[in-house]
Amino acid sequence: MNFKEILQLSQSYEKDMTAFLRDMIAIPSESCNEEKVIQRIKQEMEKVNFDEVRIDPMGNIIGRIGNGKHIIAMDAHIDTVGVGEMNNWKFDPYIGYEDKENIGGRGASDQEGGMASMVYAGKIIKDLGLDKEYTLLITGTVQEEDCDGLCWQYLIEQENLKPEFVVITEPTNLNIYRGHRGRMEIKVSTSGISCHGSAPERGDNAIYKMAPILIELEQLNHKLMDNDFLGKGTLTVSQIGHSSPSRCAVADGCWISIDRRLTDGETYMSAIKEIEALESVIKAKAKVEMYDYEKASYTGLVYPTKAYFPTWVLPENHVVTKSTVSAYESLFEKKPLVDKWTFSTNAVSIMGRHNIPCIGFGPGKEEQAHAPNEVTYKDHLIKACAMYATIPTMYVNNIEGEKQ
Repeated sequence: MNFKEILQLSQSYEKDMTAFLRDMIAIPSESCNEEKVIQRIKQEMEKVNFDEVRIDPMGNIIGRIGNGKHIIAMDAHIDTVGVGEMNNWKFDPYIGYEDKENIGGRGASDQEGGMASMVYAGKIIKDLGLDKEYTLLITGTVQEEDCDGLCWQYLIEQENLKPEFVVITEPTNLNIYRGHRGRMEIKVSTSGISCHGSAPERGDNAIYKMAPILIELEQLNHKLMDNDFLGKGTLTVSQIGHSSPSRCAVADGCWISIDRRLTDGETYMSAIKEIEALESVIKAKAKVEMYDYEKASYTGLVYPTKAYFPTWVLPENHVVTKSTVSAYESLFEKKPLVDKWTFSTNAVSIMGRHNIPCIGFGPGKEEQAHAPNEVTYKDHLIKACAMYATIPTMYVNNIEGEKQ
């Protein structure tokens, strides 16, 4: 494998990748409204002669290159968050902008840049005939921002897509990431009895019952499990609501939402039990439960799941980690930083639920995700493209070498 040739080809496709990415940015594609950007990706995959391009019933796009025995996948979610407060943007988030080094717009880093690099890595693989020993599946997945991993639950459980490993192309600042904390969405509810607000002693105020729970939850956050690699588990109360007959009545219901981040060694069961064991929760007879997610994709398909997104860590000595590091060192002649994401990705389902190894490498910076004035970098697109063209062959060579 000629690494200099791969890099040169990646550089030669800079304008194509830039134009493709800017087209994707120009198409609003928030979760559950990705159809138009999926069709644009289909057009580009067909343009560069993928062997097969199809869209599954959920609306995910799957492009195939090769027919080799080793099945490898690379994933980019192609939905974005909204733009938020427009006054915080210095440029139109959908028109975007381009200069010598940068590409701006919603989705530039999170994470349509990964898709642009993947598609042109596929072209390089075709150009150089590198696909003899493997089948590469490039997926553009939907609803990740709404429910990370749901798309891959569907691909694995319903489409029977079970690759040997998956490259997650979320932004890593061109570092190699081998894990991140999991998360879950928890609801805590208290119940009371309403009465007229002029005589509150006749009722039982559900909001008052919630007050000591909030204090204990803040204290619990400081006591959660820590991990040398992934860091500490955390929780924060993200929403609060109530039910009451009127503003002149005692509240008969109160609920809060908790964003719970899970480090290595924590599970949804342990996280629920920690909250259930709080003195205030026991005293209030509060209900503690996970949220469900059952929102329709743009195709109308509903694939219900619990709002639980498991932690995952790929060992440093795993063949996928070593192959990705070798690809980086061979292309760039230096050692990579091997680290972890702060946020969550589709790997919560791929490896967290289904134990299919995942590794992360992507253009763009994590701190650009969900931020106004989002940008990615042309140099990142080129280098990520070269990595995606190199990793599969490096893995095949390593896995075959282990068998000898």
